[in-house]
Amino acid sequence: MASRKKLPIGIEDFGDFAADHFYYVDKTSLIRDLIQNGGKVNLITRPRRFGKSLNMSMLKYFFEIGCDKELFEGLQIAEDKELCKLYMGQFPVISITLKGVEGLNFASAADAMRNVIGTEADRFAFLRNSNQLSENEKEKYRGLTDMSKGCYTMNDTLLLTSLQTLSMLLYRHFGRKVILLIDEYDVPLDKAFQYGYYEEMTALVRSLLGNGLKTNEYLQFAVLTGCLRISKESIFTGLNNLNVMSVADEYFEEYFGFTDEEVKELLSCYNLEFAYKTMKQWYDGYCFGNRYIYCPWDVMKYCQALLKNRNAMPGNYWTNTSGNAMVRRFIDKANQQTRNEIEQLIAGQSITKVINMELTYNELDTTIDNLWSVLYMTGYLTKQGSMENNTLRLAIPNREIRELFILQIREWFRDTTHSDALRIKKFCTAFPENNAELIEEMLNYYLWKSISIRDTAVQKDKKENFYHGLLLGLLQYEESWLVKSNAESGEGYSDILIETQERIGVVIEVKYPEDGNLETGCLAALEQIEQKGYAARLEEDGMKQIVKYGIAFYKKNCRVMAAE
Repeated sequence: MASRKKLPIGIEDFGDFAADHFYYVDKTSLIRDLIQNGGKVNLITRPRRFGKSLNMSMLKYFFEIGCDKELFEGLQIAEDKELCKLYMGQFPVISITLKGVEGLNFASAADAMRNVIGTEADRFAFLRNSNQLSENEKEKYRGLTDMSKGCYTMNDTLLLTSLQTLSMLLYRHFGRKVILLIDEYDVPLDKAFQYGYYEEMTALVRSLLGNGLKTNEYLQFAVLTGCLRISKESIFTGLNNLNVMSVADEYFEEYFGFTDEEVKELLSCYNLEFAYKTMKQWYDGYCFGNRYIYCPWDVMKYCQALLKNRNAMPGNYWTNTSGNAMVRRFIDKANQQTRNEIEQLIAGQSITKVINMELTYNELDTTIDNLWSVLYMTGYLTKQGSMENNTLRLAIPNREIRELFILQIREWFRDTTHSDALRIKKFCTAFPENNAELIEEMLNYYLWKSISIRDTAVQKDKKENFYHGLLLGLLQYEESWLVKSNAESGEGYSDILIETQERIGVVIEVKYPEDGNLETGCLAALEQIEQKGYAARLEEDGMKQIVKYGIAFYKKNCRVMAAE
């Protein structure tokens, strides 16, 4: 039964679902749409962890000659008997993923590309002795697969034409044109940009794809997937038959990620219906075309956690699967206007931006406008409506991404304030010196330069949590201090306790008065310090002098009061 099937955490091979009895969210109708509505060369861009690799594996299993047709029994595509008769198991398929093509220099990355293509070519070892191939053609095959000391040795010229050459050899053998699947096509360019050999890698990819897609007479059709739509002038020069389906386009909307109906069905199968509202708040909200989609990785990971503990809290699963340098790069480049726009986004509002859907990697952070586009294409922002001339209303899609922005803001705030050693030292020293006036003055300076939470829908304790985090980041500059911060509980954060080497203890309580009355907030904080006896902990630790502060925040303003 479906409820007994294993959750497919990290499964990217379509064949594993039947072999190991994993739960499968049926996306096989993609095959029909691709055949009926696809182009000669199809580029599908989606954020990471939205099922691109699994769908590419599904396409390979369906179209490849000698496929196991039982894999598709009971799935949506099997209902179309005529289509399956014409297409299932009828084509040679070349299927590669470029997500491992990287290196510290171009030579090592090019070797990684040789390994990817050589490994795929080795899958067709029958070509070595094919009666349909001439001796010269068999020699070309050996050029693709020959090795020395465990590494493929194809020369540079053959590497550039390798996809076209392999297509020709398979066509000669089978008498059928080839389907070409290239997953994560943009990863080599991303890595090359990071490590400084972008122009060389661009030239390699341009030639490889140009020969494989543009001048390849043996091609039935091709599908490429990736996160970004790289500029046509950069690597798709002269490819006039490119059919692009990005996150903005109304094609194949429901096939990458889970729809609301699919999530409800999944939760029902595992008796987790109670988690639907939380699941939706945290992991839904990605608008592809005109459909709202859940991140499938998040859904599966949270279901896994709930099956172990029905009280499990949702986690930042998607944002933890790889680095989030793009958000940090964006915040680093933000001017005052952009910081104000980030505040609007965190507050649940939308902003209007002109989006450039075609970029090269060396253009990504040349302007803040390009970074808005990248954040949209990679899933950190989503659209809430379209206007003319590529103008979109952008918003943060869900709670998970909102938490990521807040975390990155905190880290940026900590790093930028700590870089001004004299100022941050002066700020910290004011605490044991009982100088509330200086603390307030400097804290207001930091707040004005930072990014705040002003969302009226956010609970009061969550706002206190945010300002607590910023203050904690400032105080942790003093490495000789012992700074204690209570973990978050159902009531939010409580206090910050500091113990200095001079045996001066500091108690800080943070408040966020919803009415903006900072003085009342400070008085309430000081009263709580006394009622809960926070100072007693410092006395037990041997502090000879104790200073108590109530600090109230409201948007970009604060008030600091010290106990008499």
